[in-house]
Amino acid sequence: MTAAGLLAAPGVYRMFNANDDVLYVGKARALRNRVGSYFNATPKSTRIMSMLAQVARIEVTVTRSEADALLLENQLIKSLQPRYNVMLRDDKSYPFVLLTQEEWPRLAFHRGPRAIAGRYFGPYPSAVSVRDTLNLMHKLFKLRSCEDSVFRNRSRPCLQYQIGRCSAPCVGLIDAPVYAEAVRRASLFLEGRSEELGDELAAAMQAASEHLDFENAARLRDLIATIRKLQARQYVDGRNADLDVLAVAMQGASACVMLLAFRDGRNLGTRAFFPKTNGEDSAAEVLAAFVSQYYAEQPPPREIVLDRDIPDRELIELALAGHVGRTVELRCNVRSERAAHLDLVRRNAELALATELTSSSAQQARVEDLREMLGLAETPKRIECFDISHTMGEATVASCVVFDATGAVRSQYRRYNIAGIEPGDDYAAMHQALQRRFRPAAEGDPDAVLPDVLLIDGGAGQVAQAQTALQESGVAGVALVGVAKGPARKPGDETLLLPDGREIQPGAASPGLQLVQQVRDEAHRFAITGHRGRRQKARSTSRLEDIAGIGPRRRANLLRHFGGLSGLKAAAVDDIAKVDGINRALAERIWTSLHGMARDTTGTQET
Repeated sequence: MTAAGLLAAPGVYRMFNANDDVLYVGKARALRNRVGSYFNATPKSTRIMSMLAQVARIEVTVTRSEADALLLENQLIKSLQPRYNVMLRDDKSYPFVLLTQEEWPRLAFHRGPRAIAGRYFGPYPSAVSVRDTLNLMHKLFKLRSCEDSVFRNRSRPCLQYQIGRCSAPCVGLIDAPVYAEAVRRASLFLEGRSEELGDELAAAMQAASEHLDFENAARLRDLIATIRKLQARQYVDGRNADLDVLAVAMQGASACVMLLAFRDGRNLGTRAFFPKTNGEDSAAEVLAAFVSQYYAEQPPPREIVLDRDIPDRELIELALAGHVGRTVELRCNVRSERAAHLDLVRRNAELALATELTSSSAQQARVEDLREMLGLAETPKRIECFDISHTMGEATVASCVVFDATGAVRSQYRRYNIAGIEPGDDYAAMHQALQRRFRPAAEGDPDAVLPDVLLIDGGAGQVAQAQTALQESGVAGVALVGVAKGPARKPGDETLLLPDGREIQPGAASPGLQLVQQVRDEAHRFAITGHRGRRQKARSTSRLEDIAGIGPRRRANLLRHFGGLSGLKAAAVDDIAKVDGINRALAERIWTSLHGMARDTTGTQET
């Protein structure tokens, strides 16, 4: 394909080598001009010349607009992982404020997939900024924060109502229209429309006064005063600020992009990102790639201040504006307070990069020491660790954490809910978890990823189970290591157990053991978190919810009458039938469900 044969239309292009591997994905306002620029006489960087020497073919996809090109480029970079693209690496999900979509909406912290119906406000740079926002919102609008299971079963107001942070819709202390109005006003505030909200509340206060509703007028007056006080602190350069400030720092092939966010004038804090540069040494190119990829997924503010000009700035502006349906301005020449913010972000980016490089250097030294300790021919690129967590055999969970040469790879962590074993049998739990982990390799999947080092939190028995599971899966070439605690369970006294019976006691000063401890502790933390979540879910989910004909009101009546689920399980059918709203047939169904057995018409039990 020649550039002359391409359309002068927006789209995305993909460069492939002779093995059909994707080398690069890019976007363009005009495909013909952009692709043609790679093959003109203009001098190019060593990285680009190296890439072009491998290009065997180019594929293009025409899109309807620059915004569609930006979104498609981001999707392809994520899915194809091209070798020469700068890629945003962030294995943490972004925190949001969630306003649920239900009869009595809940205002809460949210992180992870947007599976709950409702509106998501954010993203915020940190969890602290989300919690600060929620603290303010609950004081202002008194929306509920409790989970639905708690909300449905309240019989009296909770502490949040007593301290003036909730209007207690759970027990009917607020009318639905009044609560809905509070939800609407909270949405205005979270959208950054506090000026409009203040004017609306002032008009409502005046109307309440005219109707001699002085109590409501006083409440609105206090709310207006709080909002106006916030607005008085929410101006940057005399304007109500809705902006992000970005700066990039580079050292060799490493880069850090620092983001400082303002929403409705409120400083939400900073967040550091460390994109994978893949050989790109231009700070402007790295920043351009970050802006394209980050804001393709996260709603951009009206203004983005950059510490330098970036390639395709106008194209990115148009694409982002088309994506969100309003103007988005990218600015690189600023003065006054914005210049001061930019200087602060730039210095923080340099500091964060220096800290990251120091940490990376230490991590590499620990990995190299582990290689020497275990006698490996090559430095391990992937380390996995398994741990088992349960409480007296209840809700057994196995965790698998992954580390590479730079540290934890949280996006590849896995948990396994263990079932079908004797409660408390850690050996069987470990065997099952490892079988499930290495099943793709056992089934001959050519894309199955194997660790270089497999750590097992446990002694010789656990190592034997792991060795058996690996043999059954046909996995070879994995260095298996058991991590056994010392007699006093003191950090640094661990013994490393190898399958051939050797034992290694490196001592607390060993960098390799420090790495093993870090990975082991992370596996332990991840397993405990999963176990606690599974146990809490099992204990908080009433078995009554699975019985047909039992809604929230009848369930509350039953639990209140018998003092809880255990009292209900101990009750006879006749006693259950005496509860308000429960007839004989439903009482039979409840008893049968709770006891897991059938009853005949004479009342005898049949197992």
